[in-house]
Amino acid sequence: MTARIYQRPKSAMQSGKARVDEWVLEFEQSEARRADPLMGWTGSGDTQAQIQLKFPSKDEAKAYAEKYGIPARVHVTPPKTLKLQAYADNFR
Repeated sequence: MTARIYQRPKSAMQSGKARVDEWVLEFEQSEARRADPLMGWTGSGDTQAQIQLKFPSKDEAKAYAEKYGIPARVHVTPPKTLKLQAYADNFR
């Protein structure tokens, strides 16, 4: 029952930065997914993989995991670097 803590990434479909500052505690899957023979959908009997807990900071997510004895790994978001480019560079 291990979990991972990560910061929610920015949506690639929109330019807004809503919910980017949220930290998510998510349980890793304990069993493999398998295809349903009747419908062909994939699923598993692991119900904890469906749970996502949201926290305002990384420290609160880590404190929650320690309080309930959940072994958790923290995935730090790499810093964002901007590649500044002029419009005229497209025509070189």
